[in-house]
Amino acid sequence: MGGAPGATVAGAPQGAPGAMVSRTLTAARHGPVGVLLRVAAMATAAMGAAWIHRVNDPGVLCPLRAVTGVPCPLCGGTTVFIELGSGQPVRAALANPVAFAGAIVLAFAPLGLGSRWWALRPGTRAWVLGTALVGSELWQLVRLGLLRV
Repeated sequence: MGGAPGATVAGAPQGAPGAMVSRTLTAARHGPVGVLLRVAAMATAAMGAAWIHRVNDPGVLCPLRAVTGVPCPLCGGTTVFIELGSGQPVRAALANPVAFAGAIVLAFAPLGLGSRWWALRPGTRAWVLGTALVGSELWQLVRLGLLRV
């Protein structure tokens, strides 16, 4: 981000905190630096969630599961981050493999791997997502003992 002294980025003088935030957000969209920034942000959030969970367990967070006892396909998503923040990647993957895979995809998105996804026809993307959600729901039902296999 070169420019003349005093040049502005997002309305902030160069070197001001606003310019630094703007450069960081731009870097988070591209390349290995973007992966590093995303992983660092996700790790910080995961460790924070694990700490909060250890200090004060809030119980079931999923509204559908709290009311009906039936998990949604995304149940275990918070547990994924709590387990990752506790340094337990295997337990994180077992809590919800779809959320775990989604976190990995989100972390590595700045490397441009998403271009293959967006190159797929919309119907194909919908089919893949639908299949993942159905598989996730079945996984949650088995994991929580509501479906026997």
